Amino acid sequence: MLALALVIGVTSAFATTTSSDPDPEMLKKEIRSQIAELLSEGQFTVNDEKTVYITFTFSSEGEIVVLEIDTLDRDVIRYVRENLNYKKIETPGTRDKLYTMPLTIKEA
Repeated sequence: MLALALVIGVTSAFATTTSSDPDPEMLKKEIRSQIAELLSEGQFTVNDEKTVYITFTFSSEGEIVVLEIDTLDRDVIRYVRENLNYKKIETPGTRDKLYTMPLTIKEA
């Protein structure tokens, strides 16, 4: 009787483990595209091209939470925070997972 219960339990466990998670690479591309759209909405000019890395996560409400921007340029920090911090996107990533994305700011 115990062996039968174990077989039924294991079989039902395997039957219910289907992966409905989206492809991680596709999700990253969607997040990147939506973030690029948010950043393109603001006006910002620089004198030279620079690349900075933005580290962020998502809140339980699906909002972007900017954690770090690897630059000392206050204008870049302000621009990124104003255009990204606490903004919602259609396809948020995993809550509390750290994401790092390069941002290239080009001369206008």
